[in-house]
Amino acid sequence: MLKVLVSPSYGSAEARKHWHDTLDQEVDYRDRHRRRLLTEAVLADLDRSHPHGKARFWGARPAHDKKMATVTSGDVVLFTGDNQVRAIGEVGVIFRNADFAACLWPPKDGAEGWHTVYSLTAFERTDIPYEELNEVVGYKSNHTYPGQLLLTGTRARAVCDAFLIAPRRVPGPRDAAPAERSVRIAAAEEMRMAHTTYERPRARQFVRRREGALVRAYRAALGLTEGRRYYCPSGVTDLYLESPVAELVEAKGDTTRSHVRQALAQLLDYAPYCPRPDARLTALFPSPLDAANAAFLHRYGIDCVHQTAEGSFERLPAPEESRRAIGALIRGGV
Repeated sequence: MLKVLVSPSYGSAEARKHWHDTLDQEVDYRDRHRRRLLTEAVLADLDRSHPHGKARFWGARPAHDKKMATVTSGDVVLFTGDNQVRAIGEVGVIFRNADFAACLWPPKDGAEGWHTVYSLTAFERTDIPYEELNEVVGYKSNHTYPGQLLLTGTRARAVCDAFLIAPRRVPGPRDAAPAERSVRIAAAEEMRMAHTTYERPRARQFVRRREGALVRAYRAALGLTEGRRYYCPSGVTDLYLESPVAELVEAKGDTTRSHVRQALAQLLDYAPYCPRPDARLTALFPSPLDAANAAFLHRYGIDCVHQTAEGSFERLPAPEESRRAIGALIRGGV
């Protein structure tokens, strides 16, 4: 079961120093002073998750042992401070080692140190206000997250859906054989803010923000309070609708040729697994495409939808013969 850990990490001067030391930058855990503090088993786990020998780290004090006992690799972490979620991460390797923790974050004289340590296999900076997180998890708008909080079940899923988080546990190309046709339907993921940084080499995308905001606006324009996505061997779709018509939607935050090509590739990759084989394929953009890019997508039976300056959406439908041709090709097999 996916869990979301909410971790205060920027409130005090000490926490800010720790942020700078082990979140703003990666730590060389194979440095001779640090490596000698690690067991061979933990070192091997770290090397598997971080082949280049460096990782971002965070941790928890013994007072949080009960919460941290169930946190595992692949769980999501929201790093909070200054009345916002400052970053979103994904747990890599988690272990208890007070000496290694003290090497990373030397405790003040007489103060309790850390002993749970975890690396991060994904880390993206964000600026999500507490008010938005509170709305998602059902807390009062003025809640400030003073201590470690572990979200599970529906609340964890709501956070991942609301902030377009796609952790490694989502079934994808590495988790299922290409011939599998089963899909898992889930609530549509969306994102409230429009900008983010991205750094996750050699791994599947973790969070997409601008596209999520676009999906949210599109759903609102259709008068839909809910949207769905499906997880399949090819990855995770942006939006799947069965009404007012069946539609598979891939959103892009820009209209450049590279983004247009990405939309085409993803739609054609997801389409064979679509629960409705007659669903139309739609590429969603924040502004109109130029004629060449629109014609490029139309050639493959893909509708172009863009947001107008007024916030509404306009559709440029693909020719019916192109839709039929691509549909026949897709239905021919995975």
